[in-house]
Amino acid sequence: MHDLVTIDDFEARARERISKQAYDYFRSGADTELTLRRNVESFAHFEIVHRAFVDVAAPKLVTKILGEEYASPIAIAPTAYHLLAHEEGECGTARAAESSRTLYVASTLATTSLEDVAKAAPHAANWFQLYVHRDRSFTMRLAERAKAAGYRAIVVTADTPVLGRRVADVRNGFALPEGLAMQNLVESLPPDLDLGKGSELARYVAARHDPSFSWKDFSELVRACAPLPVVVKGIVSKEDAAHAMGAGASAIWVSNHGGRQLDFGVATIDALAGVVEEVGDRGEVYVDGGVRSGTHALIALGLGARAVFVGRPILWGLATSGAPGVSRVLEILNTELLRAMQLAGCKSAADARAIVRRRA
Repeated sequence: MHDLVTIDDFEARARERISKQAYDYFRSGADTELTLRRNVESFAHFEIVHRAFVDVAAPKLVTKILGEEYASPIAIAPTAYHLLAHEEGECGTARAAESSRTLYVASTLATTSLEDVAKAAPHAANWFQLYVHRDRSFTMRLAERAKAAGYRAIVVTADTPVLGRRVADVRNGFALPEGLAMQNLVESLPPDLDLGKGSELARYVAARHDPSFSWKDFSELVRACAPLPVVVKGIVSKEDAAHAMGAGASAIWVSNHGGRQLDFGVATIDALAGVVEEVGDRGEVYVDGGVRSGTHALIALGLGARAVFVGRPILWGLATSGAPGVSRVLEILNTELLRAMQLAGCKSAADARAIVRRRA
């Protein structure tokens, strides 16, 4: 991996190593992919005004997220189907996260059970991402399993009442190959899931996800998940941030599902400052979407994010070389962040709030 020095390098290598169906699934966005492109391109809306002659010999990356200490504010977002990328799958990702002291959020749509992911990283303080199903009792069984397995928080995804159309998946007739399954959902899989044309995941979401879920329902879910804190992932508006905090959320995760749900949606980095302003000191705010470098992470920290999550870069690292590839991607991002902080005159993430601004 010595010749791979950027996240783009890892993506190019990963594309050579996995099937076209898998690459298209991981890479693609919704419809015309405008939201996907905006997530990346909108970082250019901001600029960093560096400060001179600051003692930056030892900038501080260590960060507390919901009370747990991690080596860096850069964390791993939930993504599905890691066994499509590498035979180590989610367990490889979890081991890399643990060895790097990085927060990893395990996905409901993992190809490894949440219990086995937890066993792969027994000393990690990881979280579990939860989709709300029509069968509320099944939804709560997932949450109870996460509690029992030692996860430290439940992340409820708010932006998937239905599945966005990923054109590449429809054209490819995307489905998990024989021998792989959504291991957390085996008991809820419809018997005819593999029938028909188009995306297998789209058929599952249409059959099982609950598009009627409301803020009142969310309040009940928060109470049922106690004592674990609940994070709401998929917020881009100040109004929804206010609803979430009022309903008992511990943190808000600004996200548009990596540009995979609503096309023509707002870029997450453009939405971040407004949500941070709304939440104030009532809770923490995180962000994902379009983060492809440590300098991107610095901009997000400067706009008020407590943690900056990455998804696709982790998959490219995993596809390239399993757990060592994930570790190398994290190393690159953190090295870039550290260098950007030093060049900008930031001793800690908190200092970034004074040096990031929207371009005129």
